[in-house]
Amino acid sequence: MDKTHIVDEVTGHRRMRRNRKADWTRRMVQENRLTADDFIWPIFIVPGTGIVDPIKAMPGVNRMSIDKAVEAVKEAADLGIPAIATFPDIEMELRDVTGSQSLVADNLINQATAAIKKAVPNIGVITDVALDPFTSHGHDGILRDGIIINDETVDQVVRAAILQADAGADIIAPSEMMDGRIGAIRRGLDAAGHQDVGIMSYATKFSSGYYGPYREAINTSGLLKGDKNSYYVSPANGTEALRDAALDVEEGADMMMVKPGIAYLDICWRVKEAFGLPTYAYQVSGEYSQIKAAAMNGWIDGERIMMETLLCFKRAGCDGILTYFAVEAAQKLAKG
Repeated sequence: MDKTHIVDEVTGHRRMRRNRKADWTRRMVQENRLTADDFIWPIFIVPGTGIVDPIKAMPGVNRMSIDKAVEAVKEAADLGIPAIATFPDIEMELRDVTGSQSLVADNLINQATAAIKKAVPNIGVITDVALDPFTSHGHDGILRDGIIINDETVDQVVRAAILQADAGADIIAPSEMMDGRIGAIRRGLDAAGHQDVGIMSYATKFSSGYYGPYREAINTSGLLKGDKNSYYVSPANGTEALRDAALDVEEGADMMMVKPGIAYLDICWRVKEAFGLPTYAYQVSGEYSQIKAAAMNGWIDGERIMMETLLCFKRAGCDGILTYFAVEAAQKLAKG
């Protein structure tokens, strides 16, 4: 008996490889694609001028003074990247127990927003209101007697959000995971005349070990007292994460974010399926650094893994990705 006939008897006539036989058929049936529109580029801002300071734990990523950040953002916009997310590394002498610098109208993050929006008005600026870049203890909220005080923190991040919107921020992305923050920020923004400023909720931010290089980037790793387990979600808890996300939807979030990314693709899928809002993943510093380190050692094809992981977020239901690879990936896509 013909061997092909024997195989057909077993499989029926279902041959999955027919659609994989050639490059043109593979392209024709491809389910997910990446474009520059899928990327949000996180950048780190430092005081001063003319500064491009490499971050040791994140090869290829720099802290930049505002003037240099403006130049870099222009390049990102030219590549078609639709938005950036800014994070400040402020002077240590400006950090205190309550993170009061977050309430200074012309603080570093707001100066950066104003400069970027003036120079590159066609790119979106997303800002965070968590207090950790501004506190002397490295926590995202107000710390008192070893406890992060929820409601006082919410009051403060609302005030900070209004100042960020005043400076030109297009989207507020609160990452501090305090209860009730989304509704409070929405009410505060609306009352201040910022009805068109969106909120991208860090809907499911997990207490993860993947954040280490980021904390080096904003100089909080040596400051942190204790851990963040009392306000971030445990990596063990998927259902709790969905309950958190549901509350943010009820309170008025416009977009959702899952953080970290690649280890939480199941949460990305569940959030998108459950709520249908635009859903993003943050491919965080530890994910980026792992890929870069392995590539630098010749253990993996770094470019291939970069593109594969970004595509996996799309397959998991994400509408986009916050990634330090944004510029590099957009450059590759532009080359075809």
